[in-house]
Amino acid sequence: MLASVLAAAKIPDLKKRILFLFGMFAVYVVGLHIGVPGVNHEILLQRLGSNNLFDMLDMFTGGAFKKYSIFALGIMPYINASIIMQLLTIAIPSFAEMQKEGASGQKQIKKITRYFTVVLAFVQGFGTTLTLKNMQAIDGGLWTVTMITVVLVAGTSFLMWLGELISDKGIGNGISIIIFAGIVCFLPNQLATVIKVEGLTNHRWIPVTILFAVFVATIAFIVAMTQAQRKIPIQHVRRVVGNKQYGGQATFLPLKVNSAGVIPIIFAVSIQYLPATIANMPWFAGWTGFKNVALGFAPGGSWWGSFIYFAMIVFFTYFYTAVSFNVKDVADNLKKWGSYIPGIRPGKPTQEYLDRILTRITLTGALFLGIIALSQYYVPMLLDIKGFNLVGGTSLLIVVGVALETMQAIEAHLVMRHYEGFIK
Repeated sequence: MLASVLAAAKIPDLKKRILFLFGMFAVYVVGLHIGVPGVNHEILLQRLGSNNLFDMLDMFTGGAFKKYSIFALGIMPYINASIIMQLLTIAIPSFAEMQKEGASGQKQIKKITRYFTVVLAFVQGFGTTLTLKNMQAIDGGLWTVTMITVVLVAGTSFLMWLGELISDKGIGNGISIIIFAGIVCFLPNQLATVIKVEGLTNHRWIPVTILFAVFVATIAFIVAMTQAQRKIPIQHVRRVVGNKQYGGQATFLPLKVNSAGVIPIIFAVSIQYLPATIANMPWFAGWTGFKNVALGFAPGGSWWGSFIYFAMIVFFTYFYTAVSFNVKDVADNLKKWGSYIPGIRPGKPTQEYLDRILTRITLTGALFLGIIALSQYYVPMLLDIKGFNLVGGTSLLIVVGVALETMQAIEAHLVMRHYEGFIK
């Protein structure tokens, strides 16, 4: 990895992209500290207190939510809009056709996703701001709430534009990098708090040491599982075109164990925190029973809430894998190009074989995601350490996944330039 970074620093274009990426990091960090008008931050921190929902939002926004800065909503409305659009492309034929139209169709889907993001951001921002107003953390009437909501929507829209700009002129996936930046900004403060409170104040160094050992082991586990893949051998048939012979060599088809990445966890979290979000709205202030059930339904809120969370992660892992990897198309393409899996007949037998292999390795990936997602709630609980559950499995999975993806993007640029120089 260090060799790739040093090599990238010697290539002017790649160096420019990396510097641009760090420049956008700086812009993001500055935005985290620009507050919206009309908010009493002392009362805000007192009212929010320790709440899993608000703490989770604070983590994904780099601490901007509890500061209630212009980036308080973060990039999550865009992610939710993208998830909904992916589901709509399956359910609605016109969207499915649009997706198959290539670049023009993708451009239209992105345009619809942007508009949908603005709508979701306005609904979420208005509801959250109104909730804080009822907590007396915001002074003013409906006009103040609307004004703050517009500022929050503008902040989310700016982050959406910033993410697309990073993808175009920087390195890696811009939206993923923004989430990565938020968690990285949030992480040092949480680590320092645990050391200060549990170590220096309470002198509980043994649980703290165990927790950090688990923390490092989790990173190693995530790296191993993220890189893990099953290699399916592929034999290409020899073809003679004119005086030249093509094919005949053996390659492999890589099937990743965790091909869905962190998407299933985001799906599950978005659905499971929805009742808790609704329960915190001012209209449900007197509904104590509904609020208790909603908080119990959230991940880590109860054993049955955690079980549902785990089951949803497994389900969405299979669902997203099926959407992103079409076994039938792969089998048809292998047959079309005269390639085959040794010992397996082309066509339907190949499809069934790939489907069977994919089902098995996806189960491993789904169980891995479920264990990682629940570890952030139960490891600190078993060690009786508070305030660390937010920098556990899910956040580490995102950070490690985005870091690996960005390094692969840098290496891809290096390989491209290497071959360009070789051809010349």
